[in-house]
Amino acid sequence: MDNIEDSQSTQNQQDNPSWNYHPELPIKVSAVFSWPPKPVKIIAWFAKSWLVPSERTLWLAFAFATWIWLMPPVEQMKTLTWSWVLFIYLRNLISAIVVATVMHLYFHTFKRQGLRLRYEKRDLTEHGKNRRFTFNNQLLDNMFWTLASGVTIWTVFEVLYFWAFANGFMPTLEWSQNPVWFLALFVLIPLWSSVHFYWVHRMIHWPPLYNMAHSVHHRNIITGPWSGLSMHPIEHFIYYSSIILHVFVATHPAHMLFHLYLLSLNPMAEHSGYEGVEVNKKNRFDLGNFFHQLHHRHFKCNYGSAEMPWDRWFGSFHDGTTEASKRIQKRPW
Repeated sequence: MDNIEDSQSTQNQQDNPSWNYHPELPIKVSAVFSWPPKPVKIIAWFAKSWLVPSERTLWLAFAFATWIWLMPPVEQMKTLTWSWVLFIYLRNLISAIVVATVMHLYFHTFKRQGLRLRYEKRDLTEHGKNRRFTFNNQLLDNMFWTLASGVTIWTVFEVLYFWAFANGFMPTLEWSQNPVWFLALFVLIPLWSSVHFYWVHRMIHWPPLYNMAHSVHHRNIITGPWSGLSMHPIEHFIYYSSIILHVFVATHPAHMLFHLYLLSLNPMAEHSGYEGVEVNKKNRFDLGNFFHQLHHRHFKCNYGSAEMPWDRWFGSFHDGTTEASKRIQKRPW
């Protein structure tokens, strides 16, 4: 393992010795809902999400590529048959395996980035053999729940959508009808996902649901790419219910695919354990999410995302500081 840390990581250890690396504290959240409005900061927030290479722009490209080249004919999808259903399942299975495996190999097997931009000091493999994991192994546990439950339920939601779309049961939107709204939906879908995620996440932290389902995901205190979609089937169904948006709002299949990739592949990047891919000592591609990393360590905070201010409004926001840790520990759940 490469134990050489860059100067920023070393400084971060001095600022907060419990982390190997963290962004500047207190962490920043979206300025979209700040008051009074700050137009410059709002524009900068969206620009960072959309105008530079990031996981969000990558999933957008995946969505269009899938719709253009990797979809069964619409006419075929009017009838539920194993041929096209299995095609979608295998496409999703391959996508999940490739994305998670590439990141796992790069960061955790071959350790190409060492500790640089890595949040935790502890290595993922230190939790490899542990009876709290299925098969007593964290990686196998995460792979099992991701592939057996996650990809299956992801595919069920996708198949039902495209069957309904092919039969004209879903409200649809074409670029030619309203190009401005067509583009705006790609910006609004992550905001909706953030709203949905906060409320269902708070719900599954209710002790009975936590013990029944959400505890599977929280086995991962030290996270890796395979941790992102590692959930109990009950949680997967609740989590993927975010796509109900497309039942009530006219969208294009590319919007739906983008939404599904945000829900399915983005968690793999956000749970990678690293803030980004470093090239020439600079973060060239954002991946990790320190906001959510704090949730995996402290449990009772940051139920949503930095996109929306729900945690700030309801007192569960952790900004990464020691003071916030002390305050959060006093919360019941």
